[in-house]
Amino acid sequence: MKPNGQTLDRLPHDSVFSISDAVNQGVSKSNLYRLRDAGVIDQVAPGLYVYGDGIEADLDLIEAAHKAPLGTICLNSALARHGLIDEIPSAIDLALPRSKTPPRLASPVTWHLFDKATFNVGRSELSIEGGEGLEIGIYSPERSIVDAFRLRASAGYETGLEALRNWLKRRGSHPAMLMDMAATLPRAKGPLQRALEILL
Repeated sequence: MKPNGQTLDRLPHDSVFSISDAVNQGVSKSNLYRLRDAGVIDQVAPGLYVYGDGIEADLDLIEAAHKAPLGTICLNSALARHGLIDEIPSAIDLALPRSKTPPRLASPVTWHLFDKATFNVGRSELSIEGGEGLEIGIYSPERSIVDAFRLRASAGYETGLEALRNWLKRRGSHPAMLMDMAATLPRAKGPLQRALEILL
């Protein structure tokens, strides 16, 4: 069956959309699957679709934001996004509060469970390219550096040192800012203080 033009007009042409997004626009699941089978839309992840030739979008983050709204870019992935390390992680480091169960994603993700009491410390929102207003959490450069030292078994001690060295070169970066952040998180002050003594 040829796709109905009115049905196509109801689908977002400039962003990734979910099955529920399509249904809310009056496109039935059966019509959606028909469009997928006809090659009019592409499935980019389980339950997520894109119209036509695709768009410029960060599909991995879009999937994560849809499936885990509290997901927050952390550790090496956050350090890389802040330009503090040269490494490009092979999987996205995402944090969730310990009370949440990480969803299964098609995207390569390494989940980290953080204490609920300090989960929002240094957390802000990042707009996702191609997500049409969709955002995902990301930790600040300072929180990411502190986490790299307190969770050095996950991030790697050398990674923390590289990030700290690069951060200290930035205008307006003072060690006291990091120590204040470390004071709010468990097992952070000692490792960070020793690293600062090495670099300063």
